[in-house]
Amino acid sequence: MNNRRIPKYMQLKNELLSWLQSGRLQPGKQFPSENEIAEQFSLSRQTVRQTFGELEKEGWLERIQGKGTFARNPLRRDGEQVKTIGIITTYISDYIFPHIVRGAEAELRNQGYRLLLSSTDNNKEKEMESLQLMTSQPLSGLIIEPTKSAEGNPNLGYFLELQEKGIPYLMINEKYRELECPCLKVDDEMGGYKAARHLLENGHRSIAGFFKRDDLQGVNRLKGFLTAHREFGVTVSPQRVVTYTTEQKSDLPIQIAKELLSVGVEERPTAFVCYNDELAMNLMEVATQSGLSIPEDVSFIGFDDSSLAVASGTKLTTLTHPKTEMGELAAKQLIEMIQQGAVLGDTVFQPELIQRESVFTRKL
Repeated sequence: MNNRRIPKYMQLKNELLSWLQSGRLQPGKQFPSENEIAEQFSLSRQTVRQTFGELEKEGWLERIQGKGTFARNPLRRDGEQVKTIGIITTYISDYIFPHIVRGAEAELRNQGYRLLLSSTDNNKEKEMESLQLMTSQPLSGLIIEPTKSAEGNPNLGYFLELQEKGIPYLMINEKYRELECPCLKVDDEMGGYKAARHLLENGHRSIAGFFKRDDLQGVNRLKGFLTAHREFGVTVSPQRVVTYTTEQKSDLPIQIAKELLSVGVEERPTAFVCYNDELAMNLMEVATQSGLSIPEDVSFIGFDDSSLAVASGTKLTTLTHPKTEMGELAAKQLIEMIQQGAVLGDTVFQPELIQRESVFTRKL
């Protein structure tokens, strides 16, 4: 409830929906009052009133004059199936994910669908819980971002259950390889290639690459990074290719970056290609704390063209990610699948390099 990148009323809505979806609040039971919710979450009455209005409009709450507000099951109303779509992402309130969710929500709302949200925190067990939650109730369709997509799919049974029930679903950012479903994704291999090529074209020959290895985005970005080096005939030092897992992302890359930047000028990397903008900003801070100038001493390239890329003093060169457009298009495609039985292929967005201030041209 403290993330600034997603509206407070939407954060509260997600929290209250989790109460309703998990059974913490059963249909027919009285809901806490607006005052109680406002006090519990330290929010204004206006924010709580807005959230209650949304939940009431979508059929999750019912206000009864003189009695209070009561929880409902909106999946059936007046004998008619209510149109409901679920979205499971690795995160909801962090980084670029609010943009993806908002894009999907706007399109679904326009088409008369309500949205159920769940996040896995990139944890396989939480993905299982999210899938259990979604498959335990009637759904029109599901948008899913796979969790740790490079580490297999232990929750295959739930996806087969969706197919058995005839519930259409598609995936975003990546997909599990054994599943035949539409996927909207960035060409991550091309992104990694363009990042490394840009640095090589600008005279860099000692480039460090940092990539997540438990999702396919990171695996493919690393593949493109290595391909560019091969094309330029430049050997990649194994010490300068760093892979890490979700659990290691807060400490291992920073620790290794400090080690790489602490050696003499002849041995240290002149540039870093980073898995995403978030990591790039963290490693730029490491370089600054090491007394180095950006980009003169060390250059950086990120990925996703997030708001972080322009938030610091040195604007970050980065690769684009469609974000809101991906969410909107995922919703449109899923509605096509639901309403028309459309059979769709993958949608691959080509990342573009956004040149800013964090790359320095070196003389060979």
